[in-house]
Amino acid sequence: MTQSATSTRTDTLYEPGSLPPLGVVPKRMYASVIRPERYGQPIDAFRTEVVDVPEVPPGFVLVAVMAAGINYNNVWAALGTPVDVIGARAAKGDDDTGYHIGGSEGAGVVWAVGDGVRHVRVGDRVTLSGCRWDEEDPEIRLGRDPMFSSTQRVWGYELNWGSFAQFTLVAEFQCHPKPARLTWEEASCFMLSGATAYRQLAGWPPHTVQPGDPVLVWGGSGGLGSMACQLVRQLGGRAIAVVSSPEREKHCVRMGAVGVIDRTEFDHWGPMPEGGGPELERWQRGVRAFGRRIWEVLGEKVSPRIVFEHPGRDTLPTSLYVCAPGGMVVLCGATSGYIGDVDLRILWMRQKRFQGSHYANPRDCRAIVDLVDVGLVDPALGRTYGFEEIGLAHQHMREGTQEPGNLAALVGAPLPGLTDLDT
Repeated sequence: MTQSATSTRTDTLYEPGSLPPLGVVPKRMYASVIRPERYGQPIDAFRTEVVDVPEVPPGFVLVAVMAAGINYNNVWAALGTPVDVIGARAAKGDDDTGYHIGGSEGAGVVWAVGDGVRHVRVGDRVTLSGCRWDEEDPEIRLGRDPMFSSTQRVWGYELNWGSFAQFTLVAEFQCHPKPARLTWEEASCFMLSGATAYRQLAGWPPHTVQPGDPVLVWGGSGGLGSMACQLVRQLGGRAIAVVSSPEREKHCVRMGAVGVIDRTEFDHWGPMPEGGGPELERWQRGVRAFGRRIWEVLGEKVSPRIVFEHPGRDTLPTSLYVCAPGGMVVLCGATSGYIGDVDLRILWMRQKRFQGSHYANPRDCRAIVDLVDVGLVDPALGRTYGFEEIGLAHQHMREGTQEPGNLAALVGAPLPGLTDLDT
């Protein structure tokens, strides 16, 4: 059996913002789709199409998507680089659809369940996490963190059938309770950035945020940065947010930063020049001035014990330089480029730690859901886009012109502010 016992199929195509009776599954649906022939700028790569609603295999759940979160991974998907996600799946024999439905987080209503699903039921309101793995992996069954499994893949990026469609297909363990107080758009936008930030700041002992710790947060006004600033505050640390314009300072302070640095006041970004000469002197003047600005924000000559990294190429050498001796640079992405040059002498002579961090395990995800549910962390929703504006949202993210905070797109929820679905 591939659908829940209570579900039936219908040939009717429902417009976005409308749904059949609960448990009735349409055969076709609207989705925001990327195809290889459209690879390029996101505004051109995404198109709304009518596609088949996927079948629901054992252990899986079909969710009617009310709203979806917007993240940088589907900027990469739209560009077709550094990975052709459609071609990669086809080469492995995992997916022969020829298209990609992105979206690695979202919120919605459980619409059908496959055999063996025990912990969610049709009608449940859920927030969706963005990674999937094979629960039969022997290492996972022996208790290893599933994020270290070779089977883990990012749903809605490496895997198809993401949240940019009327219905999405997820594993049962990707479903978490939707915080009841949140709108659909708020519930859809915080999981990926929030759980990622939580793992970066609390998941790599002994380098977890301790009371009083200075933490440098790159991209402090973005989705990741907004969650990181709040989490640093909740953990007792002091977040110094780095932004690209002075207009974003108020947002970062509202999110919990003790101070803000405008990176456009500095021009040393990129790798530390090799050898000597004027270029090295210029870089050193810039990075030292940046370090002094951190001291000014903190009111004392103390360096960040943790540097929260995700821009990558442009900022990584600076991050390693300003990180305190014995501290950690923890990186979860590379929006400015994924080939980074660093001075390894700074790494070993000052005994600093360089740690990669990729998304989050179920415990990390539930931690951020609980923090949001009780009001200790705000979803930091910046802007809500319409279903037809999913490409535009990613274009804004590509160009760095998006609103501060996390971004969402309405899918099944017809009006901003809708908190429930009348079914």
